[in-house]
Amino acid sequence: MTASGERERPVRVALVGLGWAGRSIFWPRLDKHPLFEVTAVVEPDRSIRDRFAGEGSPLVLVHDADLDPATTDLAVVAVPNHLHAPVATRLLHRGIPVFLEKPVCLSVAEADQLAEAERAGGGVLLAGSAAKYRNDVRALHDLAAGLGPIRHIDVAWVRAGGVPDAGGWFTSRRLSGGGALVDLGWHLLDTVGSLLGPVDFEQVVGTVSDDFVNSGSRRASWRRDGEASGATPAPGDEGDVEDTARGFLVTGEGVSVALRASWASHEARDITRVTVEGSAGTATLTCTFGFSPNRQGSVLTRTGDGVTVEVPLTSEPIGAEYARQLDDLRDRLTDPRSRGAGVAQARQTIGVIEQLYASARTAGQRRPLPAGHGAH
Repeated sequence: MTASGERERPVRVALVGLGWAGRSIFWPRLDKHPLFEVTAVVEPDRSIRDRFAGEGSPLVLVHDADLDPATTDLAVVAVPNHLHAPVATRLLHRGIPVFLEKPVCLSVAEADQLAEAERAGGGVLLAGSAAKYRNDVRALHDLAAGLGPIRHIDVAWVRAGGVPDAGGWFTSRRLSGGGALVDLGWHLLDTVGSLLGPVDFEQVVGTVSDDFVNSGSRRASWRRDGEASGATPAPGDEGDVEDTARGFLVTGEGVSVALRASWASHEARDITRVTVEGSAGTATLTCTFGFSPNRQGSVLTRTGDGVTVEVPLTSEPIGAEYARQLDDLRDRLTDPRSRGAGVAQARQTIGVIEQLYASARTAGQRRPLPAGHGAH
């Protein structure tokens, strides 16, 4: 409501991209949200447009250039990774604010291009980071605040089997920018960032491996863009990205971070674990980020002086963090502090990812450095 008591007009949203994320995550939540009105969708694939178009559908367009800045308050960009920065840059140059899910960019150079477009066009870039909107992650933050100075953080997201879209763009280094590190690792680094705040990592060591990426049995059957579940990629369609990345990071103040991101493993369930070690105790959250049905229920514990106590948590539906992120999006859109903040955080995140890939290459790993990634 406005100061005069009138109901505020919903934010007019253009959804750019109707792949899995656009159809499964953003469209249903935006369509139901009272603060937003989807007035247009953009999808270059005619077959997808034809399936989506129907009675009650918003305006369906072929290209983001067809969007009218005068009638678009926000563009939610849900396109393949290699198009994130180019699409967002074009929209920002036209003055259209952009909400961009991870990975916001695939290189520090792309982050700099986004920053220039934000300054030149007047639009704001809002970076997606859903994990911090989870109830259990918020509870972990509250607990970590009472642990004294943080000495170490251990973050891991390990799937039993969850290689997305094998044979598609997700496992193509040219189109995705990388594998599990760019995908799951971005969420983990965002989680570390929200716990430590802005920091510079002076030491970064990483390794990558690809034992499972082309195994048909390790596919994410719940996360498909039309391919047959469980099928092994055809010759020539094999993935060339890592399915596992491990890293160890140290800040200038001596705080260490251990990271593991795995699309597949020898584990029985998909588990995310975040452990925060402070001078006065340790907090550990065990859960599962994302949408996999092969999940671990959320458990939060605090350990101090040899005693471990479980902290009660409020349960929530799978994906609730994405709806909660939208609850906050309107305020972020109008907050002047948002300008430049999303790009700055993305630049830091992709900078660490580039350092991890560069370290893996230097260490003699079989996996070559993804295109565009270098030490900075």
